[in-house]
This record gives sequence, C-alpha cells and structure tokens, in this order.
Amino acid sequence: MRVYVEVALRGFRRHATYRSAAVAGAFTNTMFGFIRAYVLIALWQARPQLGGYDVVDAVTFAFLTQTLIAPVAVFGAPLELGERVRTGDVAMDLQRPADFQGWWLAADLGRALFALGFRGVVPLAAGALAFRLDLPTEPHVWLAFAVSTLLAVVVSFALRYLVALSAFWLLDDRGVHAIAGIAAMFFSGLLLPLVAFPGWLGAFARALPWAAIIQVPADVFLGEHTGAGLAGALGFQAAWAVILLALGRLVTAAAAGKVVVHGG
Repeated sequence: MRVYVEVALRGFRRHATYRSAAVAGAFTNTMFGFIRAYVLIALWQARPQLGGYDVVDAVTFAFLTQTLIAPVAVFGAPLELGERVRTGDVAMDLQRPADFQGWWLAADLGRALFALGFRGVVPLAAGALAFRLDLPTEPHVWLAFAVSTLLAVVVSFALRYLVALSAFWLLDDRGVHAIAGIAAMFFSGLLLPLVAFPGWLGAFARALPWAAIIQVPADVFLGEHTGAGLAGALGFQAAWAVILLALGRLVTAAAAGKVVVHGG
C-alpha cells in the first residue's frame, strides 16, 4: 500500500510544479463559470423548474461543474500511458513490482487532489461571491459529496485508462481520446445538466458511466438525493467504477500478452 501512497504523492508534486498553469486554469474555469451561469439563467427563466431545478440550482450547477472539470478530467486529460506505449517505455512499466493499473490509478488520484485544491475551489468561491448559490448546510451532505467526487475521479480514470490501453493495438490513442472526450462532455452533463435532457435521451444519458463523473456529484451537492436515493446514487458510481476497473484489468492482461508476443 505504501508504494501507491508514494506514487500518489509524486503525482501531486509533479502537477504542483506547474503552478502558473494551475492559476491560469483556475481563472479560465471561473470565467467560463460566469458564461455558463448566464446561459443557464436564460434557459431556466424561459423554462422554470426544468428538470426539477430552479434558477439557483442551475447557477450552482454551472460553477460546481467548473470546479469539477479539472479533478475529474471531464475533457479526458490523457494518461501518460498512451505515450509510453508509443515509445515502448511501457515494457519497463510492466516489470515494476507493483500492480500496473493500481500504479496509474494512484498517480491520477494525486493529480486530482492537486487539481481540486488549486483549480477547483476558485470557481465555486467566485460564484458564491457573485450569485446566490445552493450550498449544502449539513455536514453529511459535504461528506457524501466528497465520497461522490472520489468515485467520479475513479470512474473518469477507468474510462481514460481504457482509452490509453487502446494504444497497444492502435499505436496511437489520440483519435480514441478525442471521441471519448466528446462523449464525456455531452453525456456527463457538462454542456447541459442531464435533468434537462428530454424523455428517453435523458434516461439513457443518466444510465451511462459519464453521468457518474459530473451529474451525480452535482445532484449530491444540490441535495437532490437523500436517504435511499443517496445510497443509490453512490452505488451507481461505485458499480460503474468496479465494472470499468475490472474491464481495464482484462484489457491490461490482453495488452501485456501482446507485449510479450511482440517482444519475443
């Protein structure tokens, strides 16, 4: 376990070296938070109580999702794994005395922790100063949101890990990464809350793993889930995390076999 803690700390320190980029990212996320807030205000003024949200919920959603963009890597920040496959350095990674998938997960958790502390807090704080936001008042809601955010990071990692593994067969994961990024932006709720999606499209989008990255944590934060509903929401995220991580392990085994075959 200690090795994974060290890997996570290394991931944190590595991203902490790019503080200027973090400041620029926080500023950009905040500005887009204001833009998205006014867009959603216009939409919810035209359609009050759309999807069960009111205007305050919609504005809170706008700034909260800007807070989550970097930690959960909505735009699908590519893992370095894809590049290491292209260069062949992955052969050395597979020889480490540590679980291959666990190593990359630990590194991504370190990245997410830095992103949350140095890029995520600013947009929400700025939004709270400029607008009336629906902030949780009960400690257990903040705790549930923390758990939901952690699960969102794990689901996001599991998806991006599968994308990176495609490089073992395609030799370049950038095309798959671009397609996955578009799907994540649309089906996570980043562009528009999934509660605003009509009929079958909304139900379909909320059942996909991308919903676990943005929509579910946002609903937990807004208090949309309580009691059994809250347990179900967290269970939905945990189920997708387990399924995707398990799939990742199967693909990893197949990829490792491919390296051995080509390596002789």
